[in-house]
Amino acid sequence: MNGLTPDLAELAALKAGLGAAACDVLVCPPATLIAQAAGTVGGAFALGGQDCHAEACGAFTGEVSAEMLKDAGASFVILGHSERRQYFGETNGTVAAKARGAWRAGLKAIVCIGETQAQRDAGDARGICQGQIAASLPAAAAAANTVLAYEPVWAIGTGRTPTAGDIAAMHLHIRQCLTEQIGEAGRDMLILYGGSVKPSNAGEILRLPEVGGALVGGASLKAKDFLAIIAACPV
Repeated sequence: MNGLTPDLAELAALKAGLGAAACDVLVCPPATLIAQAAGTVGGAFALGGQDCHAEACGAFTGEVSAEMLKDAGASFVILGHSERRQYFGETNGTVAAKARGAWRAGLKAIVCIGETQAQRDAGDARGICQGQIAASLPAAAAAANTVLAYEPVWAIGTGRTPTAGDIAAMHLHIRQCLTEQIGEAGRDMLILYGGSVKPSNAGEILRLPEVGGALVGGASLKAKDFLAIIAACPV
């Protein structure tokens, strides 16, 4: 929940500084800014929403459908972010329904999973993530319509970052879960890492096995920081 019209200047700065990036770039502004952002960036990089309702339309006052996001200029939508699960009580079933809604509208779903500190301390991190994958991804999930994002909840906004070994081990586990659940389609699906990614650690994280990109939070609010993360992407 960040961003007003004057903040579109950061997107303009991002566009100006992007050049020939070695990776795909996506920004997910608040829904109120997507249409304006589309005009600002002019297709220089992709835009997405931060959430959507599962239904296309109806008596759901205040909600935003995937079709509305698509109409505003989005091509992706983040679903099941840890904050949505924690503060708004979203369940795996809710996330799966939203993913189907995203696909219906022609959006690519970025489905988030991840464990809390208590779950990790209890030795349940892998089981929690496996359960979220099993229940949050509809059967039709594939690389063409879905990206998975691993968020160690305890590292978001805290400045704490798992070790490189921790990240690599969890991403390998997630890859195994995906291939077991959806077969060959699970081998190609991108797995993003999202947990206090910043310019100082992006290069190391993005070079780890099975890390296919980053889900960047606070560091994406300033073009200078986000450009430094983009520049850290392996060629």
